[in-house]
Amino acid sequence: MTVHEIIKFINGYLWGPPMLVLLCGVHLFLTVRLRVIQRYIFHSIKLSFMKDEDGHGDISHFGALTTALAATIGTGNIVGVATAVALGGPGAVLWCWLTGVFGIATKYAEAVLAVKYRVKTSDGTMLGGPMYALERGLGKKWLAVLFCIFTALAAFGIGNMVQANSVASLVKETFDVQPWITGLVMTLFVGVVIIGGIKSIAVVCEKLVPFMAVFYVGGCVVILIMNGEFILPALSLIAESAFTPHAAGGGFIGASVMMAARYGISRGLFSNESGLGSAPIVAAAAQTRNPVKQALVSSTGTFWDTVVVCAMTGVVLVSSILAEPAAFENLNGAALTKTAFARFHVVGPMVLTIGLLTFVFSTILGWSYYGEKAVEYLFGKPAIKPYRYLWVAAVMGGSVLSLPLVWDLSDTMNALMAIPNVIALLLLSGVVASETRKYLWEGHVDMVDHDQLFKNGNKNI
Repeated sequence: MTVHEIIKFINGYLWGPPMLVLLCGVHLFLTVRLRVIQRYIFHSIKLSFMKDEDGHGDISHFGALTTALAATIGTGNIVGVATAVALGGPGAVLWCWLTGVFGIATKYAEAVLAVKYRVKTSDGTMLGGPMYALERGLGKKWLAVLFCIFTALAAFGIGNMVQANSVASLVKETFDVQPWITGLVMTLFVGVVIIGGIKSIAVVCEKLVPFMAVFYVGGCVVILIMNGEFILPALSLIAESAFTPHAAGGGFIGASVMMAARYGISRGLFSNESGLGSAPIVAAAAQTRNPVKQALVSSTGTFWDTVVVCAMTGVVLVSSILAEPAAFENLNGAALTKTAFARFHVVGPMVLTIGLLTFVFSTILGWSYYGEKAVEYLFGKPAIKPYRYLWVAAVMGGSVLSLPLVWDLSDTMNALMAIPNVIALLLLSGVVASETRKYLWEGHVDMVDHDQLFKNGNKNI
């Protein structure tokens, strides 16, 4: 067997049913232990737009949230959902959505631990994430080191080279621009942004992420209006197919309930990264008075990524297939999305192309910070500058190289990241519950009017 074949074989186990059951089990366990923390989601959204002047940190709540969203909203929201529908049928959309709903609790818990165990460096910057929770909360520095090794390797793959490659390939196919030209432009832009560190990245993400999300969702809304008469049948088919086998026909392949669940859950987990341990690294840099406040804001990342953006993509795909089944016969993955958006003639492909370009560029920025903090934990501050230079060079390399091995190796590292992070989440779940009780539930907070709670009822929040 070749090295690539061995890695693919390992991935079959790492991302097989045991990992999916583990992550979904953590989502459900934390949802119950935290008394359905999802019920605070709309208040958490309000909090994300408020500044915490009395908090300590490097960037605002909104800056931390948009940087995390920059890393999570990517090709998985478009191509990943299409692949789930192609392999698991329309029911995969509902399983993907449910993964996002329950994943909110996990994203919340990750952020609580990140802020709870963060440290301040000699220059005043904040460092946190699963590595510090593992070291300071559990006393397992060796697990923290492993997490950082996996994160640093995954960052260069799924957060950099494969993203750059997907953009360069798309631009070549759509506009016939050579990959090296696209790579050079991206390399320059990425270099300019990341040289300024997290504050520079956050400033760009605060502007870019809302634009790209609104732009893409707006395009989806227009297509849904065009597919108006097929929206309710699409929703009905998605719900029905999630729990009953779906026969082949009408533009869909045949799929069992197990296939719908497997592909929907796996793409949902890939998309929102709840449980992988990446997003809490930037949550630790936020200006906040307590862990719970930032955790509530961080939890909205999974809501926007999967509950909104992935769901929109899924309904667009299923309703478009119902509207014109012949056009989608024998199509797979990205081709499904392209065909759905092409029905909006000239504007549709433009929305899809610009959406992918901005999604991928923002992912490269967000993951640059994750990898940087992992490298800093392993080797100290002197490693930051060489790391940034290497990161910028990797953008160019990813644009012009063929990367199937890098992609599969990144999947391996992503799965390995999740294992120490899940250990921290489970063993420190009592700490998460205690912090939540202290700042959110104390004084029977959960029994009072929630609007009053966030306006003047709980001064800690």
